[in-house]
Amino acid sequence: MSRNLVPLTVSASLLASAAWADVPRVAADIAPVHSLVSRVMQGMGEPDLIIPPGATPHEYSLRPSEAAALQHSELVFWIGPDLTPWMEGAIETLASGAKITPLMEVDGAVTLPFRESALFEAHSHADEDHDHNHDEDHDHEDERSKHDDHNHEDASKADDHGHAEDHADHDDHGHGDRDDHAHGQHDPHSWLSLRNGSVWLNAIAAKLSEADPENAGTYYSNAAAAREELDTLRTEIDEILDPVRGRNFIVFHDAYQYFETSFDLPASGAISLSDATDPSPARIAEIQERIKEQGISCVLSEPQFDPKIVAAVMDGAEAKTGVLDPVGSDLEPGPDLYSSVLRNLARALADCL
Repeated sequence: MSRNLVPLTVSASLLASAAWADVPRVAADIAPVHSLVSRVMQGMGEPDLIIPPGATPHEYSLRPSEAAALQHSELVFWIGPDLTPWMEGAIETLASGAKITPLMEVDGAVTLPFRESALFEAHSHADEDHDHNHDEDHDHEDERSKHDDHNHEDASKADDHGHAEDHADHDDHGHGDRDDHAHGQHDPHSWLSLRNGSVWLNAIAAKLSEADPENAGTYYSNAAAAREELDTLRTEIDEILDPVRGRNFIVFHDAYQYFETSFDLPASGAISLSDATDPSPARIAEIQERIKEQGISCVLSEPQFDPKIVAAVMDGAEAKTGVLDPVGSDLEPGPDLYSSVLRNLARALADCL
């Protein structure tokens, strides 16, 4: 009897390996996207992560192993050129035969325009995320058109670089560091919207199912379970943030407006325009003045930034400091990372405030 168990075990192993081999080779750009794809593929296979969590996605040079993963991929999921403009050329060169999905262009995804100023005023965007019910039958197009009416009308007035017409005045107000940061039309940190996470799970399941129809049921089932998990996460984050709503804080890098808008917790300003440039002296002066005017109680940095800049901004101010990590630099890549990133943002904000 025991002799029969060996070939049965080997056969089962071979069948599992064959099923795994039939799953498409998939690549994802950053750890939060990789996490969503991993969740949809859970039990079937694992995607390749192109940009390590601790790296700056705006500027990155591929290692040979990452270039090879991109080259061998059949499906590629990425935020889009607004976040990683360099990756567009890499995809065209290395993954020309793959099916490419820029997630910011998926129907139903929320997109927000860049904030040009160092100081933020009250949000004027529709509350596209807060208390949103992620029902599969919800019509995302109405919400998208609402944002298109709000964002793209202004965008039509932009110059060839995607800046609004009044950006010429920025140099007179200390905003000239925007010119050092080439960017697209929209703020690319869109994974920090829970609604986008939910919309993207559906899109990822659909693309995987097209490439691998035999396992479509698993992909869609995983996506549905993941959306329920995000609904639970929304409730958890609201409970974390409820005690500190209405308090003022400053972020180091303007990367959080999707999260701010999702959970009705607006920042008062950002020290740095991007994670690729240091803030100008004029911008630091503006932030220092805002801290004094509003009695800012919290200034938040990020793991990769020079703490001396935060110290300069905080000079003479009585405010707490904390650290936000929008990509999960210290987290293990995988299906749980996405939820952990957003939960950790909420906890860091609540602790600092």
